[in-house]
Amino acid sequence: MQLHTRVSALHRVGKTLEKRLAHLGVSTVKDLLWYLPFRYEDYSKTVTIKEVEEQFRHHIDTDPEMVVTIGATLELIANKRSIKKRMMITEAIVSDGTAQLRIVWFGQPFLTRVLKVGDRIMLSGKIQKDMYGLMMKGPVYEKVRDQRSEIKTSADDGVETTHTGRIVPMYSLTSGMTQKQLRFLVRECVNHVDLMKEWLPNEILEAGDFVTLSAALKGIHFPDSHEELHAALRRLKFDELFLLQLRAKSVRESYAQFHAPEIPFFADEIRAFVQSLPFQLTDDQRSAAWEIFKDIQKGEPMNRLVQGDVGSGKTIVAGLAAYNVALAKKQTAILAPTDILANQHYETITKLLSLSGVKVGIWTRVKKGTGSSDQGSGDAKTRKKKGEKEAELAEVLDADVIIGTHAILQEKVSFRDLGLVIVDEQHRFGVDQRKTLREKSGDAKHSPHFLSMTATPIPRSLALTIYGDLDLSIIRQMPAGRKPIKTRLVEPKNRQKAYDFIREQVKQGRQVFVICPLIEEKKKSSENLPSGEFIIADEKKSVMKTYAELSQDIFPDLKVSFVHGALKPAEKEKAMAAFASGESDILVSTSVVEVGVNIPNATVMMIEDAERFGLAQLHQFRGRVGRSDHQSYCFLFSNNMSYPIQKRLSFFESTTDGFKVAEYDLETRGPGEVYGAAQSGMMRFKLATLSDTDLIKLAREMAAQTDVVKYPAVAERLSEWEEEVHLE
Repeated sequence: MQLHTRVSALHRVGKTLEKRLAHLGVSTVKDLLWYLPFRYEDYSKTVTIKEVEEQFRHHIDTDPEMVVTIGATLELIANKRSIKKRMMITEAIVSDGTAQLRIVWFGQPFLTRVLKVGDRIMLSGKIQKDMYGLMMKGPVYEKVRDQRSEIKTSADDGVETTHTGRIVPMYSLTSGMTQKQLRFLVRECVNHVDLMKEWLPNEILEAGDFVTLSAALKGIHFPDSHEELHAALRRLKFDELFLLQLRAKSVRESYAQFHAPEIPFFADEIRAFVQSLPFQLTDDQRSAAWEIFKDIQKGEPMNRLVQGDVGSGKTIVAGLAAYNVALAKKQTAILAPTDILANQHYETITKLLSLSGVKVGIWTRVKKGTGSSDQGSGDAKTRKKKGEKEAELAEVLDADVIIGTHAILQEKVSFRDLGLVIVDEQHRFGVDQRKTLREKSGDAKHSPHFLSMTATPIPRSLALTIYGDLDLSIIRQMPAGRKPIKTRLVEPKNRQKAYDFIREQVKQGRQVFVICPLIEEKKKSSENLPSGEFIIADEKKSVMKTYAELSQDIFPDLKVSFVHGALKPAEKEKAMAAFASGESDILVSTSVVEVGVNIPNATVMMIEDAERFGLAQLHQFRGRVGRSDHQSYCFLFSNNMSYPIQKRLSFFESTTDGFKVAEYDLETRGPGEVYGAAQSGMMRFKLATLSDTDLIKLAREMAAQTDVVKYPAVAERLSEWEEEVHLE
């Protein structure tokens, strides 16, 4: 067996199971070894049945559902049908020589074919009491391999188990797959874990007191103790953090090789420009702008991230920077992730710079041209002669400020004199695009300055971990006069009142967002354990169900539209543009509206099953309203009013500060769940979290001291990792 061996070559893997594994992203032995557990069940405490009886008697008040492991011989097993629940119940009697115990399984009649009287088995599960006495309910079972040996009853008896009598790994599954199947396959591969090449230098292994990679992978899947599991986790978390810090260092060093234009600060002109604005800049806006002005005066390319809450005025800061660059006779390119957002920037920047003499151009699939916001519109589908298109694009690229989507990178053209690139939403733009822009700047040795903007509130400590190659400016203050959005957690009994309020808002000419989560359809595996559940997610089903309810039953007299992830990008943008123009009153959507959509007339954000979202994500949704002088509202609907969920949502209800929301969410949920795959570099981590502060510090120190050129194994692993996570 080799790391590249296909899973189809493993024992008991047929075509059906091979397809199911592929659905999990598992195709080879190496994939299986890196398919890590998401939690563990501690079945390591092996006791006799007599000890179970005594412990239950003494601990029934403090621990009504004890979880234990026993080793016993099967004395009786039979199926019977439950009249009340209409399902098959399998009952068994086992004995270990100290006492007997009743075992009960639900909905697994096949067990009478698998387990036979006389079998020696290990059982791990919950001990409960009913009218017939003590029983073990729905346990995991495992036959002892050597049926001739006597059952031992201690944790260190030498009997090797996979599903019982140990700390048992629990994996994310898919339809038709069980924990036992996956554990069986991983166990087979773990025996060959020594094939995994160690890549960390001995100096780092010793300095950090880390176990080897092979030991870590064995320990993460089948730890023999809590200490072994801790050591495995610590090593693998460090690997992730170390690779990210190495990459950040590499990116910084690569930028330092290029020369950027030294753009002077035009103090008098900028001061006059700021004084002419119809509003006052906040202190945070002034501070961020000054940091940018200082950076672009240097010959080294600026690489700065401006992080500001929704509505904090990041675009104004970008406009100031673009104006200063234009005064130096250089160009600024502003890149947005969508056509809608690009057009919003075009209208805002054009209005902001309207009296400055700065020429603004736009190039997207649906709009091309220069000048004011009512000029240059065009249909992307309109067929034009090649010469006309080239002339139009040349005019746009001659502007002082060029706004567009990534479509502009695909055109075979060059900028006149590019000095600054501003990227909206950092996670959508990467190294390859920067390289393309440098090439379009006409000189391979020169680079424009780079400024990234994000509306995702990330605490500084996490931002430095994710964006280790960037300098950071934070805008926390909101512009004066902006009305805080009123947030309400709506109990199920008050849903109709919320609908009545929404109807009143629409009567006043306002619009409404309705956000739906993914639908989660849960089923039990044949193990009959909660851990055996799998999830099928369907956002189209969720949106269309809500759309039907609202349009047919609740608001039949209003115009309701929808948008979901299954639509093509052009269809999504068309639906959003129609809502923006006021063609519908209510838009039912999934999280596609999370970033960048500006609908000033929308004053209500209604979120279904709010508990399924992280608070930071809810805050992004909330920021889609409150974009005008009208009072705006955010309604959180949840049918789950358990204390932990109510506590989280009540906190969200009480604060509008995105950074406080993100910090609270990080403490209670962790970076992966808070920011989601698209928004967080932290989600590239399978194991590391923000709370691993000591490891983060150590990873930075080790990365700073490591010359990748001297360690080919480190360079190779870094290259592999960048391909695995599709870094841009």
